[in-house]
Amino acid sequence: MRQQTDPAADHVVAELFRAGQVGAVNQLMRALVDNDGLPADSLPPVVLDYLRDSGRLPEWADAALIAAGERVFWRYGPAAIAILHCYSLPYCYAGAKGVKVLALTARLSSNPTRRIIETAQMMVDVLRPGGLGALGTGIRSAQKVRLMHAAVRLLIGQSGLWRAEWDLPVNQEDMAGTLMAFSWTTIDGLRRLGYPVSDPEAEAYLHCWKITGHVLGIREDVLPVDFGDAGALSRRIPERQFAACDEGRLMNDALVKMLQHYLPGDLFDRVPAILMRFFLGDATCDILGVDTVREGRLVMAPVEALARMKGSLIQGSTEIARVHELFGRALIGAIMLAARGGARPPFTIPTELLETWGINWLP
Repeated sequence: MRQQTDPAADHVVAELFRAGQVGAVNQLMRALVDNDGLPADSLPPVVLDYLRDSGRLPEWADAALIAAGERVFWRYGPAAIAILHCYSLPYCYAGAKGVKVLALTARLSSNPTRRIIETAQMMVDVLRPGGLGALGTGIRSAQKVRLMHAAVRLLIGQSGLWRAEWDLPVNQEDMAGTLMAFSWTTIDGLRRLGYPVSDPEAEAYLHCWKITGHVLGIREDVLPVDFGDAGALSRRIPERQFAACDEGRLMNDALVKMLQHYLPGDLFDRVPAILMRFFLGDATCDILGVDTVREGRLVMAPVEALARMKGSLIQGSTEIARVHELFGRALIGAIMLAARGGARPPFTIPTELLETWGINWLP
């Protein structure tokens, strides 16, 4: 699967290039980077055909499971978004070959906030009510990311900087690993924090992301059968791919600095490192160069006290869970105020979700 990419999306970009529209490929990339939507009047016909054909849900999509998966996010959204930043993204950065794509595109190092917020926005787009419906935000977001992957593959191939030993850029294994980072690691993180996620809820949450993976161009035989299969895949890929590299450390360092910059004051400055080591373990965090917080109890004490004052969604929750919950709420409030650049609005979440999560934010 490291030698397999996405023929359908690659064909779209290749057609633009073969037609002598090198500028069109670059223009398409700029449109994908700088806009949430894809205005039809500015897109070539081959792109419009792709959008029409790639937005169909697979035959096995189940509306009841989609709704159940959305309810998991409705209930645990702040914790899930915090897990994304302190478990899922570092999990991706530890893949030494796959992370080379991020380094070569230079988007994260030049504007780390934009890419990280876009990743959180995709989670919201997929799991908000109706996100996986016809022309839903999740479908459009996945279609756009899929096309961006194809454009990146073409442009990196032309750059002369890609090495054969890294296998093909944005290949099927790397896409599957990223999908597990959005799905399996979220449920694993919630359960390790003590949130009572049932087996049917875990399967429903995974179902939403399997549909998203289908729209993203991940092959059916690579998608996990069920949650147990997803766990096996999520453990096997690190065995094959996790290794220390400068690019992975750069990506993770940019993530930590963004979190420290946007969260208020300095109360949460050491929390990302503590949570990353809690979720990923010391071996992976050493690969990424995550700080070791030796006096963790002293660092956590004031945040734990604030978490108790704010209350907890988890009855009898541990200190780490209370801190994580408060961290997630603060993180959402912070990134809603951060600019994403281009024509994009700031990070957006439906008002009903903010109210359910108890996040007070004034537009």
